[in-house]
Amino acid sequence: MTELLAVITLTLLAVISPGPDFAMVSRNSLQLSRRAGLLTALGIGLGVLAHVGYTLFGVGLLVRQSVWLFGLLKLAGAGYLVFLGIRMLRSRPDDGSPGPHSAPALSDIAALRTGFLTNALNPKTMVFVVSLFLQAVRPDTPLSVQAGYGAFIAVAHVVWFALVALFFSAGTVQGRLLKIRHRIDHVFGAVLIGFGMLLVSPA
Repeated sequence: MTELLAVITLTLLAVISPGPDFAMVSRNSLQLSRRAGLLTALGIGLGVLAHVGYTLFGVGLLVRQSVWLFGLLKLAGAGYLVFLGIRMLRSRPDDGSPGPHSAPALSDIAALRTGFLTNALNPKTMVFVVSLFLQAVRPDTPLSVQAGYGAFIAVAHVVWFALVALFFSAGTVQGRLLKIRHRIDHVFGAVLIGFGMLLVSPA
């Protein structure tokens, strides 16, 4: 019971803390559609499952202890966030109607992939998952129970970010914020670039 409470508490604290996942879900929900936001949230959950999967096989600990592997992951994650941020910073004002300056539409697969890569390439999520299983979960805990913990972590991410998507795609919220959509894109772009720079900054 103590182990379960630790997993639940640490997961909920990690999920609600601001990060690139929040920025991507809120941006896609606001600028694109509720469907895009929900699929981005689902992609984030799949990214968490990727972290859980290699952690259960011991690969996560290997990556964390290998300086060059961890550094490579940090560079990849930072590069992806900066790439997304630059794309958002290049947005221009529009009159609110569909046009060449509106946020480009995302296919379902693209929205899912955006969420997955944003999370899967985030070394901080990897460190969280690995540390959780190393410090809060006993070594003698059955693998099936550990897999259940991993599933809970992924589901918690999907549920939280689905709620974020529902909020930012609500008619009243969306209607007010879309009037300044290019400024919001600039803010989210700057946030993602900031997170990318933090990933490669010295600890």
